[in-house]
Amino acid sequence: MSDLLSFCTIQTPLGNMCCGVFNDKLVLLEFENETRVADQLKQLANHLNARPVPEETSLSRKVQEQLNEYFDQKRRSFDLQLLMVGSKFQEKVWESLFDIPYGRTTSYQQQAIKYGDVKAIRAVAKANGENRIGIVIPCHRVIGSDGSLTGYAGELWRKKALLELEGAFAKQASLF
Repeated sequence: MSDLLSFCTIQTPLGNMCCGVFNDKLVLLEFENETRVADQLKQLANHLNARPVPEETSLSRKVQEQLNEYFDQKRRSFDLQLLMVGSKFQEKVWESLFDIPYGRTTSYQQQAIKYGDVKAIRAVAKANGENRIGIVIPCHRVIGSDGSLTGYAGELWRKKALLELEGAFAKQASLF
């Protein structure tokens, strides 16, 4: 018998998100894009040997509450149990995203340098694109070296809105 991968819809001012919970840990928080969410749920279910079930959980309600606080500018970081499902490289890249302060940005190049290999810039960018836990793991804070808004699975207009909400454009881009 497999474990359950619970998922439900969470509402935000930027559109609905799919929230996935496995063993009381957040494994998925993606803006709704039917194809991407379906693919993510299938990959997670296979990796975790879990059966996807549409249901709310106490953790998904906590995610909704903390996202509401974030969008109301009453929260700058999240206090949630996470389960990052990926390769060791991806997990290391995702962990480094927590080092980018609220309201600040960094570039993919700077992130690759922090990882220890400036030549890994494309691999770092690809790992960011595979982040399944949007907003909470702040991949939206990574921009192009020229300051351009590039690469965001939730669409660039949302990335811009998140950075505006955090006041990132009022501050100079910074390293971690």
